[in-house]
Amino acid sequence: MKRNNVITWAMMLATLVGVTACGIDMPKQTQSSFETMTVEKTDITVPIKFSARLKGQTDVTISPQVSGQLMQICVTEGQQVKKGQTLFVIDQRNAQLDLEAAEANLQAALASENSARMEFESNKKLIEKNIVSQYMLDNSENSYKQAQAAVAQARASVNRAKVNLGFCTITAPVAGLIGEVPVRTGDQVSPGTLLTIVSGNTMMDAEFSVTESLLEEAVAAGYKGKLEDALKNFPDVTFVMKNGTEYPHKGRITSATGMVNAATGSLSCKATFPNPDGHLYSGVQGSVVMPYEEKGVIVVPQIAIVRLQDKSFAYKVLPDSTATAVDVTMEDTGNGKDFIIRSGLKEGDKIVTTGANNVMEGQKVLF
Repeated sequence: MKRNNVITWAMMLATLVGVTACGIDMPKQTQSSFETMTVEKTDITVPIKFSARLKGQTDVTISPQVSGQLMQICVTEGQQVKKGQTLFVIDQRNAQLDLEAAEANLQAALASENSARMEFESNKKLIEKNIVSQYMLDNSENSYKQAQAAVAQARASVNRAKVNLGFCTITAPVAGLIGEVPVRTGDQVSPGTLLTIVSGNTMMDAEFSVTESLLEEAVAAGYKGKLEDALKNFPDVTFVMKNGTEYPHKGRITSATGMVNAATGSLSCKATFPNPDGHLYSGVQGSVVMPYEEKGVIVVPQIAIVRLQDKSFAYKVLPDSTATAVDVTMEDTGNGKDFIIRSGLKEGDKIVTTGANNVMEGQKVLF
């Protein structure tokens, strides 16, 4: 058995010698190559995102102005309506009777006014002939004026009855979309009963909050003076849906409260977006994205940053071509390619980009 093992090892050694003698090269370990860059300061536009909720610029709550039974619902939830289109019809019978009674009272008042006028004019002629006294003339004049006032009052009652009759037919005050309809035909409604909300969706407001720190940065960047003047200088903004879809039409920041909320440390703002195709709806949540220009900052590619647990570092190339790790603090630029370096590097430093994940401390890098 020992003799066989010796023969086996002898054959393996002979094979190895033969391979070497034939000039066949064995695989060799090759050194990885790296790419480097010199750090420079540059200007970059960074998208800043704010959580936002959409609301129609002319959202209107629809409630009845008279009491009665709801006889007809003329729209459905989510329906697009035009301004002036009929939405609901309330029982008109009582309002119609009130109108007829008011018109009858007006006719009676007109008749009384006519009689009072005739008596007054007659007394004016008779007093010239000394047939009636001044007292009778004055009394008839007062009666005529009272009759005129009664006519005006009766006419106002007719107009009021017509208005109440008109209130029985509820129309859309603006063009837009019908929201939830919580009532049903036959329900008894009264002023204050919520019938629906018409969302005027031609223009949509995205409501969001801006932090106090960002406001301070905006002031430092030159957005000074009156708030309305500063808003005019702000760039166009974009609305991004929750699923990441970007709304194609740009918007403008149109208003701000002008007062920082002490509890949240933020300022409430609105960005207005055109909605010509009706693709935006009230209540939709997403993000308002504002481009913010960073001037004179260090920007490096993401591949140059190595992350280890809660730390981030870059490999700086020393004069002897060796690499050393330096801690950095950074912010995402939002473009998916670069980071803004806030600390750890300075202009003129040379760092490893491609291959940074393979560098070891003190390793000589090729560039």
